[in-house]
Amino acid sequence: MKKYIMAMDQGTTSCRTILFDQSGNICSMAQKEFPQYYPKPGWVEHDPMEIWASQFSVSTEAMSKIRVSAEDIAAIGITNQRETSIIWEKETGNPIHPAIVWQCRRTADMVEELRKSGFDKIIWERTGLVPDAYFSGTKIKWILDRAEGARERAKKGELLFGTVDTWLIWNLTKGNVHVTDYTNASRTMLYDIHKMQWDEEILEKLEIPRQMLPQVEPSSKIYGHTEAFGCPIPIGGAAGDQQAALFGQCCVQPGDVKNTYGTGCFLLMHTGNQPVASRQGLLTTICADAKGKPAYALEGSVFVAGAAIQWLRDELGVIANASDSEVCCKEVEDTNGAYLVPAFTGMGAPYWNQDARGILVGLTRGVNKNHLVRAAVESLAYQVCDLIRTMEQESRIRLRELKVDGGASANDFLMQFQADLLETQVVRPKCIETTALGAAYLAGLAVGYWKDMEEIRKNWAVQAAFRPKMEAHRRESLIDGWNRAVKTALHWAAEK
Repeated sequence: MKKYIMAMDQGTTSCRTILFDQSGNICSMAQKEFPQYYPKPGWVEHDPMEIWASQFSVSTEAMSKIRVSAEDIAAIGITNQRETSIIWEKETGNPIHPAIVWQCRRTADMVEELRKSGFDKIIWERTGLVPDAYFSGTKIKWILDRAEGARERAKKGELLFGTVDTWLIWNLTKGNVHVTDYTNASRTMLYDIHKMQWDEEILEKLEIPRQMLPQVEPSSKIYGHTEAFGCPIPIGGAAGDQQAALFGQCCVQPGDVKNTYGTGCFLLMHTGNQPVASRQGLLTTICADAKGKPAYALEGSVFVAGAAIQWLRDELGVIANASDSEVCCKEVEDTNGAYLVPAFTGMGAPYWNQDARGILVGLTRGVNKNHLVRAAVESLAYQVCDLIRTMEQESRIRLRELKVDGGASANDFLMQFQADLLETQVVRPKCIETTALGAAYLAGLAVGYWKDMEEIRKNWAVQAAFRPKMEAHRRESLIDGWNRAVKTALHWAAEK
């Protein structure tokens, strides 16, 4: 058997490639940042060619670090920043416009028009998504509206659309394969997650020609082969980053939940083979499944998580490094009554208020730097708790444990506080590179590198488990204070 699975992890600010062995160990890793472009306030772009060049270069670097050849790679799995949209020429492979990144807000007015016309209800019913500039649909329309002759060229089959997974696979196969997987398709705002097909009525509303869209396939399947590294290697799996992390955490049963603590937080609950419609602003999405059958998840996002710690470091200068936040938290017994609501870019589920802004409440003369840092760190746990309680209500599934990953999951204080708020065990695995690991597992299953999920589960190991210790009256008092702080932030927005 060949030695390694290659996982390409194409993120918002960097490209990484990790080589995993059969035990799920990281054998080699290479990473490279690439430029972000901000042509106007609220606009975010990437150069698709820089994405491809960066991803290819770190892949060759990861192989060269341990002197691996293409013959040693059993398969390639791809995971990617979701919703980012690229349109390119079928004949030349040249992008006709910079990639519009998921963070970009340029199409907010288009989304508002959809809401005013009542079409948002159709989108929600079919795609499981609350219409937003976040998703790919309006980004595609924006490019077709503005690039000269683009829509006519797309109708003729001369232009292709893809999210980043599609773009990478197309380049790896030298234009022979135009494909995406269910998870990425479900984030475009164009895909009917019930019928498992592109929705003709939504495409017509947004004036997007069907022929420019990729074929949609399961997340674990051989899509094609690449000879970019020498001899042919099968491309065996693809999934959007958060769904890949869910799979990498072995969350494949209803009620399994993972949270990724990054710049924001992405919380996903597996809900089984039936989609759960949310009435409180959660998203219904497709999750990766090893057997190729539709499986679903509820997803909630915290807009500002690790970004609050970055704010303390970069804007206020109260800490030198993000890791210093844990030390500050342990210097004090509590926040001295202070709460930080980090609504710097509005508030997501279950509040969904774009006008909300960050506030610091409960200040007294005794509040010092450490109290402020602790209030910022605790805000991550409060926001995750809000999401989980909403998911429990809507799915009618009680949280058994929370699996965690992402940079801030290394903060033991935060993980213990999270367990205390949830009254549930929080588990951190030995390998927190779960996004890349999920992509590797999907690809490895497609080629028989791993036999089945049982074999994969044996790889999953706990690095640390945090059990709730807080007394009920204290927990209730803290959550009550947080709820009052959130109400204050929402009231401030309403008074605007």
